Amino acid sequence: DGSWLVVVSSEGMGSFTFVIVAEGDTPVYEAEFMQTSKKGSQDTSHLNQFIVHAALDMVDETVWTTNTVYLKVVDKFNEQLISAYVTAGHARFMLLHDVRNDDGIKNFFHEVHELYVKVLLNPFHTPATAIRSDVFDARVRALGRKYLT
Repeated sequence: DGSWLVVVSSEGMGSFTFVIVAEGDTPVYEAEFMQTSKKGSQDTSHLNQFIVHAALDMVDETVWTTNTVYLKVVDKFNEQLISAYVTAGHARFMLLHDVRNDDGIKNFFHEVHELYVKVLLNPFHTPATAIRSDVFDARVRALGRKYLT
């Protein structure tokens, strides 16, 4: 399943865009949240989605050169880095960020993976359909606040 989650913080430092992309590159979930001081600023979510989508090829190349699920930084765009995590089912978790926080990013990916597996285990959910769970959304947002900001 592919999914888009945009996490934007209040300064140039600490900006995050998180994406889950499944085989077939189908986004199935998208959410944005901002800290209160960022509300009036320019919306860059479409640009961030484009940057992350452009890095998919780098993730696909890197996944064959390692046997770990956490690929760390796989690409760079200007001052922003793209980190990736690939599941056994070939879902690609990607994070566009401008702050290095390897441990926080790894923990974020790991815990979102656990949430993602729970969604996939739901008999009423098929991998190519949108994730519309309010609980999933709230938990991913909480993990973003806990590990990334």
